[in-house]
This record gives sequence, C-alpha cells and structure tokens, in this order.
Amino acid sequence: MTGAPITRADHAREAAVEAALGKLDLDDKARLLAGQDNWSLPAVPGVGLASLVMSDGPIGVRGVRWTADDPSVALPSPTALAATWDPELARRAGRLLAQEARRKGVHVLLAPTVNLHRSPLGGRHFEAYSEDPYLTGEIGTGYVLGVQDGGVGTTVKHFVANDAETDRFTVDNIVAPRPLRELYLAPFEAIVENAHPWGIMAAYNRVNGDSMTEHRHLQKEVLRGEWGFDGFIVSDWLAARSTTGAILGGLDVAMPGPKTVYGDALATAVRAGEVEESLVDDAVRNVLRLAARVGALDNAPAVVAGSQLPAPLDGDALAREVARRSFVLVRNEVRDGHPALPLDPARTRTVALSGAAARDARILGGGSATVFPPHVVSPLDGLTAALPDGALTYRVGADPSDQLGVAAQGFELRAVCRAADGRELGTVDLPSGMIQWVGVDLPDGVTYDELHSVEFTGTFTPRESGDHTFGTRGIGPLVLTVGGERVWEGEEGLGSSTDPFNAFFGERLPRAQVTLLEGESVDVSLRLTVPRLPGMPMDAVAFSLLHLGPQRDPDDLIAEAVEAARTADTAVVVVATTTAVESEGFDRTSLELPGHQNALVAAVAAVNPHTVVVVNTGSPVELPWRDDVSAVLLSWFPGQEGGAALADVLTGAEEPGGRLTTTWPVALADVPVTDTTPVDGELHYTEGVFIGYRAWERAGTTPAYPFGHGLGYTDWEYESLDATADRATVTLRNTGTRSGRETVQIYLAPQAAGAPERPVRWLAGFASVEAGPGESVEVTIPLRARAYQIWDEETHGWTTVPGTYEIQAARSLTDRRLSATVER
Repeated sequence: MTGAPITRADHAREAAVEAALGKLDLDDKARLLAGQDNWSLPAVPGVGLASLVMSDGPIGVRGVRWTADDPSVALPSPTALAATWDPELARRAGRLLAQEARRKGVHVLLAPTVNLHRSPLGGRHFEAYSEDPYLTGEIGTGYVLGVQDGGVGTTVKHFVANDAETDRFTVDNIVAPRPLRELYLAPFEAIVENAHPWGIMAAYNRVNGDSMTEHRHLQKEVLRGEWGFDGFIVSDWLAARSTTGAILGGLDVAMPGPKTVYGDALATAVRAGEVEESLVDDAVRNVLRLAARVGALDNAPAVVAGSQLPAPLDGDALAREVARRSFVLVRNEVRDGHPALPLDPARTRTVALSGAAARDARILGGGSATVFPPHVVSPLDGLTAALPDGALTYRVGADPSDQLGVAAQGFELRAVCRAADGRELGTVDLPSGMIQWVGVDLPDGVTYDELHSVEFTGTFTPRESGDHTFGTRGIGPLVLTVGGERVWEGEEGLGSSTDPFNAFFGERLPRAQVTLLEGESVDVSLRLTVPRLPGMPMDAVAFSLLHLGPQRDPDDLIAEAVEAARTADTAVVVVATTTAVESEGFDRTSLELPGHQNALVAAVAAVNPHTVVVVNTGSPVELPWRDDVSAVLLSWFPGQEGGAALADVLTGAEEPGGRLTTTWPVALADVPVTDTTPVDGELHYTEGVFIGYRAWERAGTTPAYPFGHGLGYTDWEYESLDATADRATVTLRNTGTRSGRETVQIYLAPQAAGAPERPVRWLAGFASVEAGPGESVEVTIPLRARAYQIWDEETHGWTTVPGTYEIQAARSLTDRRLSATVER
C-alpha cells in the first residue's frame, strides 16, 4: 500500500523532526512518550515543542476539563452520522469538530470509533458506525479527512476487535485471520489508505493472545509495515501495562499520566539493556511528526496553515442537518389514502405527544462520548415551536427510567472545593450533579495536594409533588443534605466492577426519600471528603448526586396519554433507552425498551390509528408493536438540535434521509451473533466472517428491518443499470410529487458456491442522489478490486476469487431493483 505523495512541506516537517530529535536526551525522549496529565504530553521548549493536547469526543470536543463552563456542540451519535450514508456530510461534521478543537486549544481528537456492530448487545454500539466494514470505512474516511482538513489530528480507534465492553480490560478476543482481515481490520485499512490519519488508538483487549498495546504483528508488521501508517499510536486510557512489551510492540504513547509504563520506567529499561534506544527514537519521531503536522513544533510548517482553514461552520445548523439526514423512517403506512408522514396540515390540526423522552430528550451516549452542549432542543420544544398554538398536548405516558439518574432537571448546582482547614479553593458551575475530574480537570486555583472536600451545593425545584428519592454514587465519606436537613451520611468503598473506571465511580445507591411540593425550591448539597487511594494511576475526583422523581402508577400515566390521544388527529409517542441500558463500560443483556413504554405505545395505538412512534435509542431495540402503528421513525441519539430536526421531518419541511447501517431484529432470540461474555478470559469469534446481514442471510431469518432500509417522502423508479467489474452506472427517476434524496446501494453476489464459504452478498458501493419530481438522475459508483477478494489463510494474502458475480442495484439489502452479471 502506498501513502500520500511526499511534498516539499513533508520534507520540511521531517527535517524539523530529525533536528528536534537530535537535541533530546534519553530522559526527555522517554518523558515525551508519557502523558504529563490526563490529556496532554509535555512541552520541550528547548527544541521548540509545545505541549500536545488531546480530547475525547466522537460527537463533540469536550476539551481538557469536564465542565459546562465551556460548552461543546453536540452532534448526533456515530450511529446517526453513519445512517446518513454520506461521507461528505461526515467530512463537514469533522470540519466542525476541528473548529471546536481549535477553539478549545486541542490538537488531537480521540475519534472516530470504527469497531463493528458485531452484536446488537455491544454496550458501545452507539459510538460505532455500522455492522458493515465497507460502510464503516467510508464514513470514517470522511470524518478523518474533515477533522484533519481543519489541522487537527485524529486517533482512529479502538485498534482492533474491540467490539464489546464486558471485561474489556482483560478479554482475549480469538479471531481467525480471515475475519480479522475482511471485517475488523478492514475499516482501519481503508481509512489509513484513503484519509492518512495522524493517529491510531490501541485498544484495551487482547487479540489472539497478545495485548493490543503490545501487539507487534498488528501494530508494526500490518499497520506500519503493510499499510504504511506513519502517524502515532496512543494507548487507550490505562491500556498500557508493560514498559518493554509496549515499546517492543510498537506503542508510541502511554496515556494518561503522570504515572505510566513509559517516562522514567522506559529510560531505566533502556539503560538496563532491556530496550534499544532506537525503538524509543522511532516512537519519538512519530510524536514529533504529529506535533509538526498540527503546528506545535518550531520550524515545521503545519499541514493546514491559518489561511487554509475551512470556512467557519454554524454548529447549530450542521447539528440539525445531520440529525434530520440521519433519521430512518422504517414504517410509513397509508391509511385513508394518505401516508402517516409527513403530517398533513389539512388533516392534522391536533397532535397528542407522549413519552418522558419527548420532554427530557436523550441526545448523546454515556461515557467518554459525553459533552456539555450549550442548549438542547427536545422533541417537545421542537414540535411546540413548529405547530400552531394550541395544536399540541403533552402527557408523560411512560418514563423509561425507574432508577436513580444524575441530578439534572430542576437542579441548579455548583461545586465548591475546600482545603482541610475549610478555606474555599475554587468553585465551578455544574450542568448536572456529576463530577468526573481527572488530572487537570480541577477548577482554577485548585490542586490535588490541597483539595480536601468537594461539595455540590444549590437548589432543586421539583416539577412534581410527591416523594423524591435522592442518592449518591462515589467512593469515600459522603454527606447528603436536603432542605437544610442532613438526610444521610456514610462512607462507600470501591465498587465491585471488573472495569476499573466503573469500580472507581462506585454503585448508584438510594439514600433518602423526601416529600416535596411542585415549584417550591429547596436547598440541596452533597459533600465528598476526597479519598486518598494508594496505587491509583491518576489523580481523580468522581462522584454524583442522584435523583428519582415521584413514581406514579404506570397505568395512570398511560391512561392520561390514551385520553389525550383518543381525540387527537395524530398521536406521537417518543420511546427511549437510558444510561442504565446503553453506555460505555458494560454490554446489554436485553433489547427490550425499559419501563412501561411498550405498553404505552400499544395503548395509544389501540385508540388512535394515526400513531407515530419516534425511537430515541443509539442502537437496536425490540419493537413488538411495530405492525400496529402507522409510522416508526428512528432518531438515534440526535444531538443538541434533535427536537428541531424532528419537527422538520414530522411536518415535512425536510425529508428523513437515513438508511439503516445495522440490522434491526424482531427479537433478541433471532439475532445470529449475541455472545459478548468471555469464558475463562477468552471470547471466540466463532461466527467467522458472518456478522450482521451476512449472518442473517446465512441463517435465513427475517429481521424486523434489514440493512440499508429507510423510506423517504417520495418514490423512485430504478430505470437502468450498466455494470462492469469496476463500476456500476444506475439511472433512476423520482416518480413522486416532491423533491427527494435516494441512497443507491450496490451489492455484489457471487453466482457460484464453493470453498471458501462466502456471504450471499455484500455491500460494494453506494451513492446519494437528489432529484425533483419527475426528474431522472444518473450516478456512477466505482467498485473496488478488494470487493472481489478474500484473505487467503494459507498464502497469508489477499486473493481474487474469479467467476461470475451479480451486480445488484438496491434500495436496501432486501429491496433489490436491478441486476447485471459480470465476470471477474
């Protein structure tokens, strides 16, 4: 594989790298490969090297502090971005994130996640793009190109086979060479070839016996040797466990700091003769090259100069566009001669909205993907603004959460940091009752050495009268006060989770129940005496104030929503998952919607034939009522403008543009691949190359909605297909009455069975087209040579399988419109 052409600027950067490297002694070099804190590498002023700053954020750039004082644009979840099937839109999203990163002083974004949807139970499913490696590679390529267009680095993650969360720090994923190459490595390879990312993140897990941070074969022989990757390889946070193993295996940077397996330990290993200093030099070159590319090394021209930066983007507008383009309309029944969506103003004068998630939208996934947006437009907000006054009614109907959640709605909080003598060291306003300060996250003026206690303090204004439950999450001595009364005091130890992050955060525990009145504010506080835990790899403070509102009888809530829906022209029900269902750090055990949401939908649909259900989840859930409602719209985790985008789509101002990037099952029992739990430390990928739609077709089972499925607001006729082995040209016509966008999908189906076994068909290309009513449009889609190849486990290389192939032009995997045969 060849890399990008070498330019004069590349030569200048390499010269600056070598000059800087030549001035560093061993201790400087070893320190440069270890985080100086949670997010950055040390500066070396003597060689003109600034501190390189990294930040989480596949959907937003949090920066180096976990605080709402500096809010971040929150785009829709990666599953949503991929559902647009539009690499150019992904590129624009990347440019916006680069713009955000520069504003926050960030050089490197810890994204994108290009692991595959091997199983819908994967807890971090929402943070990855697709079950298909080709589509994942295309969207990831667009994203990386966009971020790096803005002069900010990316770290494509998590390299590799990091497809579930159970025992993620220790699991050994056993993957045969063919599926490893054809599925799990394929998106990384495509992005390296087509986008030339400046970074890769090594995962927590092992693959075939070797820890990924020490995996010489995959990191040095495949990634660098075969693919020609010349960026830096950084560990996932706390993933590096061995000094010699990591440097011999090709890991450049061990994060976070200041306690890592590199730094002083690496210099000591070199002096002891356990490691060649040339290996340290190689790693330092990669870090200096990154610094040169982002403009953090003197005498090295940045890849993107200030005058070359992309034009500024409006974050709100782009977040709204990505959201509506990602929404997947999977059902839209015609009743009384009219489709359920878009809403017809002449026939829809009243709308009954229900579902707790309509009022309190879930806009993003949990864990490291979390950012604090400047504002959130909920479905209730969006529809209230879009519909005439008096047209909309709202009832809770059902709340997906009957568990304690982080205190947010109705709470106004700040954190006060104090020394042991009671002196106030610093304060910061909080968007919710959660703190996750790691490394330099502390408020201005606060240091870990002086910090003795942190107190949430502020007010809570209930929106409902009744018994409110307050709780805590965190380790150490805690004191909870509500309304001036100390309602609980105690101390919690480390949690029992095998995930060190979850163990440190502790369990969610109820502490007190207090009767409060709607609209009457009370003072609340939660004080933590910061524990000093020996052996902690980094300085951190993490604890939460939790809350659960009064729990009304579920039947009463449903009855209220039913009465509102009974007389409405249209009923819209929003259903959702919670952070207890989908988040980083654990896998799912069920695909059921939590709470009584299924009962709500069934009851509303029974009294209103024009019921539209909006599914606010990051990944597939079971929809047992799907055939009983008039429309089903998947909105994913739609970002800060989700409610506005939803109103655009429901009212017909815009078309839902999304197509499924992963198969949605009828029930978990039908899913071909569900195993996410290791046995004796190992998780065997026994399904081989058959995941996602490949596995569904092999099993002969019909899902609820197939890969690639999605409806628009117009109709399309596929008129002709002209194909060769290298390209497919499709002509199609918009036969509807309004303008629309269509995603043309090209599948490749071998016509001869035999060894080795291959899927029935696979995605080989796609493109989006737009046309007005009655207009025809032609699109040519290239077909890459790799589409005809398999990984030969005997020759250890790619080989073309000759024979006859059917080229299929389709609207989805199962809605194939035209075909032609070619020889390869």
